[in-house]
Amino acid sequence: MSDVRATLDSLDVQRLVDLLAEHPELASRRISPASDHPLGASPLGYVAMLRYDTSRGVWRDVPGTGAIAQALLDAGAPVEGDLVDRETPLMTAASYGDAEVAQILIDAGADLNATAAANAGGVPGGTALRHAAVFGMTDVAEVLLAAGARDLVQAAVDGDLADVLTPDTPEEDRVAALRMAAARGRLDIIDELVAASTPVDGVDRDGSTALHEAAYSGQADSVRRLLRHGADPTRRDTRFNGTPLDWCRHQREQVGAGHGHDDVEHILRPRDQV
Repeated sequence: MSDVRATLDSLDVQRLVDLLAEHPELASRRISPASDHPLGASPLGYVAMLRYDTSRGVWRDVPGTGAIAQALLDAGAPVEGDLVDRETPLMTAASYGDAEVAQILIDAGADLNATAAANAGGVPGGTALRHAAVFGMTDVAEVLLAAGARDLVQAAVDGDLADVLTPDTPEEDRVAALRMAAARGRLDIIDELVAASTPVDGVDRDGSTALHEAAYSGQADSVRRLLRHGADPTRRDTRFNGTPLDWCRHQREQVGAGHGHDDVEHILRPRDQV
């Protein structure tokens, strides 16, 4: 029924309440197509996308989306969206930066740890927090963090991967967490991630590894642990063409002695240069 799309676009809460009172099934009926979701979206997912004006290709402030989302929930809309959706409404709100909708969904019990499908168009396998981080939606990220959300990288910092690291966690996220654990000296997390088949020499977009990060951060214990797991100390990143030892030396020049870099150099320096 086309009325539901027009009503959602109008942001007229009373008009929506009246429509749903007569046709409650519309709270769950898919809207297709919806924004950049060619397979359509649940009504909640559609509301979460309203900040992006597809007709002009621009972002805009859309006050009142939270009240619209609440009206849909009150009429029986499932907080996790449609079973055929590749991401939940909370992930959509995170991607599109609607903190108002995100808060309403969280208050309604949305799963903070749910992950998108492997074939999702936004952030495959990512949580709502990861969606907010990838798309730079800091307002939503703050709402999610305040509600207790964690992603794998944050969990690596905290030193506890429980309920965050799963067999479906994308390799990209596991590599990012390994780099963070190495930089923070979280040896148990390094072990846990490597045991979960995270490639010890996995790289980020600039081609650097966890060993680069550990060396740069002056984390001698992390360096030893990564080497024990088979990390390659001769590998060069693709941005600066530097080895982990090069990164160590560069950062020591920036911050001076006393930050662990001398110990790292002692470990990484070729034996014929000792």
